[in-house]
Amino acid sequence: MDQAVYREGRRMPCTDLSDELAAVRHAGHGWIWIGLKDPTDAEFDLVKDELQLHPLAVEDAVTGHQRPKLEVYDASLFVVVKPLRYIEATSDIETGEVMVFLGDRFVVTVRRGEAGPLAAVRRQIESDQVKLNLGPVAVLHGVMDAVVDNYGLIDQEIQEDMEGLEAGVFADERRSDAEEIYGLKREVLEFRRAALPLIEPVRRLSEDSVPHVPDPAKPFFRDIGDHLLRNVDHIESYDRLLSDILSAHLAQVSVRQNDDMRKISAWVAIAAVPTMIAGIYGMNFEHMPELTWTWGYPAALVLMALVCGGLFRAFKRSGWL
Repeated sequence: MDQAVYREGRRMPCTDLSDELAAVRHAGHGWIWIGLKDPTDAEFDLVKDELQLHPLAVEDAVTGHQRPKLEVYDASLFVVVKPLRYIEATSDIETGEVMVFLGDRFVVTVRRGEAGPLAAVRRQIESDQVKLNLGPVAVLHGVMDAVVDNYGLIDQEIQEDMEGLEAGVFADERRSDAEEIYGLKREVLEFRRAALPLIEPVRRLSEDSVPHVPDPAKPFFRDIGDHLLRNVDHIESYDRLLSDILSAHLAQVSVRQNDDMRKISAWVAIAAVPTMIAGIYGMNFEHMPELTWTWGYPAALVLMALVCGGLFRAFKRSGWL
């Protein structure tokens, strides 16, 4: 995607990787940044031998699907972070991967997926003289800072989605929110898988003695850790709240079903009275009471209406109707 040499706070073209790396190491200042996106084995061969990257780290970078982590090898530091992208149209969260190799006078960033573009990170670092003077560790900080800042934006989006869900569950209108609640719970889980494992790498970078990470850079990682912990706290609360919302929704569904069954039972009981009377007088027996009475038919209808009206009033008072 891009490669450049940075000397004395200025960007310069990187023509030959081997020569440029030897030059900055011999001079004792300057560093190289190589950016790759979805590299294949053949494409990665161009840089791994010159930079002496560890084979296990290279394998992780090529195959992808790694959890956030920090690994220290002989000649380099390997860090994996999981950037996230919120898709507004579907309220889904898309996960990507950014892997950073940090070594003596060089940094290699490998991006997989469309989440977490690094062009803005490069522009920001190139415009900040203080970060350029920090060297390759500035790139690691810039990548992690951008990823965690984006966590905060997604945190706000999830919070808004949850407020809408919560209002819908307790609204008077009948809605089927179980699928939406479960979908949001899965997105929160995706968020959690990206953010939670990153706590330990950030803590090590801000507190422990890690190769290629000078002491002046540690406060910057400490600030990232504060933001990350806040996001993780929110994620944990969202997960619990979604479970409570789902339980409340299922309880409401159960109550509404019971209410529907009561209404159905009440109407069935009311309908049973005229059915019973009509069934009795529908039997073809010769000797039945009131068969020869002139007012027998109207009296049967009046009796049906009175009994049904009484039952309706009783059910209405009890809340069944």
